[in-house]
Amino acid sequence: MTLLQVTDLTLDVALPEGSGRVLRGVDLAVEQGGSIGLVGESGSGKSLTVRSIASLLPAGSRRGGSITFEGDEVLGMSPARLRRYRSSQLAMIFQDPRAAINPVRKIGDFLTENARTNLGWSRNRARDRAVEVLAEVGISDPERRLKAYPSELSGGLLQRVMIASTLLYEPQLLLADEPTTALDVTTQSSVMPLIDRSRRERGMAMVFVSHDLELAAAVCDTILVMYAGRIVEQLPAGDLYEHSRHPYTRALLQARPRLDGREARLSAIPGQPASGLEDSTGCAFAPRCRFAIDQCRAETPLVVSVGSGGVRCLRADEDLWGAP
Repeated sequence: MTLLQVTDLTLDVALPEGSGRVLRGVDLAVEQGGSIGLVGESGSGKSLTVRSIASLLPAGSRRGGSITFEGDEVLGMSPARLRRYRSSQLAMIFQDPRAAINPVRKIGDFLTENARTNLGWSRNRARDRAVEVLAEVGISDPERRLKAYPSELSGGLLQRVMIASTLLYEPQLLLADEPTTALDVTTQSSVMPLIDRSRRERGMAMVFVSHDLELAAAVCDTILVMYAGRIVEQLPAGDLYEHSRHPYTRALLQARPRLDGREARLSAIPGQPASGLEDSTGCAFAPRCRFAIDQCRAETPLVVSVGSGGVRCLRADEDLWGAP
């Protein structure tokens, strides 16, 4: 059953000279208990997509299209309904826990505020539950940690606190916006499995944002590749390496180091990433694509079905390359 449905989502943000469109017709669906990964370079629109789902956008932003959660239109929610949606039905893990947790309030206040203020839990119930989830995410002496300030915890521990906050009231949908970016590699290796295990045990759905295609493929059912404010390819995670068809997806895969030694050198993507603000004619990736032809520069591609996925490429049905 579909939990979240995003249809033809557009987003205009306020700029000094007026406004600019950064998302252009994004479509995605998340099944109950399922997980999708949004991948792509910085500026492709991944984080703005998840922030649109949570209705957490800069002042002056204008959204178009439709976002429905259990059939309820998010874009038309009243303030009271939106508060309930954010406080009990979805949770979000941000990139940098130090920027997301109030530095002048104790960890216990951060964990229990939503449960007490919006869900009506008693102080004792919220505190006891906070102790439980801190222990569950591997934080020792959780009662003492509740009394600590964020500055007293390492980045890895703070991200575990963020994860604990999402488990405290067991929402239906988890939005994870590059949750390991601010962590060192060793800490990343323990935090991401923790998120995935906790999500699966509770049957939560997840939208996972990452630059790391390999990580996204390991924890998600479906991969959506974004470029310049659009989804350019969607396919099952298991098909990413052997059956991806978009030149951008292939270029990202070829730019990753491999442990099997199949590539002697990494293949860099030429040029600079385009953003959704660049409303150019034709395919946005054409200036960086070695397979681009004149038609690519003149005609904006539509999504076509290829195998078990969908690709926004005029040459998707051609065999242009070998396995990445």
